[in-house]
Amino acid sequence: MASELCKTISEAKLERHKNLFLNYRNLHHFPLELLKDEGLQYLERLYMKRNSLTTLPENLAQKLPNLVELYLHSNNIVVVPEAIGSLVKLQFLDLSDNALEIVCPEIGRLRSLRHLRLANNQLKYLPAVPPVWIVEVGDLRELQTLDISTNRLITLPERLHMCLSLQYLTADRNHLWYVPRHLCQLPSLNELSMAGNRLAFLPLDLGRSRELQYVYVDNNIHLKGLPSYLYNKVIGCSGCGSPIQVSEVKLLSFSSGQLTVFLPAEVKSIGTETDHVLPLQELAMRTLYNIYYRFLKDLNFLTPISLPKSLLELLHCPLGHCHRCSQPMFTIVYPKLFPLRETPMAGLHQG
Repeated sequence: MASELCKTISEAKLERHKNLFLNYRNLHHFPLELLKDEGLQYLERLYMKRNSLTTLPENLAQKLPNLVELYLHSNNIVVVPEAIGSLVKLQFLDLSDNALEIVCPEIGRLRSLRHLRLANNQLKYLPAVPPVWIVEVGDLRELQTLDISTNRLITLPERLHMCLSLQYLTADRNHLWYVPRHLCQLPSLNELSMAGNRLAFLPLDLGRSRELQYVYVDNNIHLKGLPSYLYNKVIGCSGCGSPIQVSEVKLLSFSSGQLTVFLPAEVKSIGTETDHVLPLQELAMRTLYNIYYRFLKDLNFLTPISLPKSLLELLHCPLGHCHRCSQPMFTIVYPKLFPLRETPMAGLHQG
């Protein structure tokens, strides 16, 4: 195995490869062959997924100065060295499924970084407000994707709203109990996913931005209401019926200022801990949708004679899609079933 590894790296050096695949090599240490002499000056993409690495070399940037993408998914890395900040051309960094407990503030020096994946680690916090001579996550002005799901985070970085290019923020399955209001200021944010946390409320301004189209807050059992600005977004509130732990049936509501309007009792959000059976109407709608849409690709031929008008409208436009399996949802949890113009909240979202 060692001789094969040496041969692979030697060929990459000799032929000036831009891509190097070292996945599934059972590596416990970063290969010294990569760091010998001048290193691999032409290498742009390094794949080292599913090994057993525990750390990275301090001189990584010196030996691989043109690295654009670094894939370290599924290793045992506990600490990322401060030298990571010297990879000035890095655009994609995947450290998912490791054993990270701390992310060094120097990661903020990766000014070209566009995609950062830190899911499935043991992070309790991301770099907070630092001393003035240190940078942090909020300095990643080119960052478009941030995945920090399945960690132990209680809060998000204070300066995250400075990531002006951020489009996709995934923070599922953490210990977050609120959504920082400054996230509403992100001008490019298109998708916000905070499923499986401890959210009890959402900022009233959330959804005001036209760019934000998808908000997933599935399995936040203490969440009782939604901001009125979310009424025309794609919202995930409880998944498609997968079991979750709730103590009692809850109703959804709209909130704006001091005014809260609960939706009709028919829109019971999820059921109880022992009742995971979806309503018959919901199951029937999903079946109709799958049959007509999958095979005919056109629902316009259906008439009120075939189905009631209300069901036809739902078939044409599902109220949303499950955060877990992406299948359409029709009659449960989504407040769009009852447009604001038909409630006392009408007009409050306009301005």
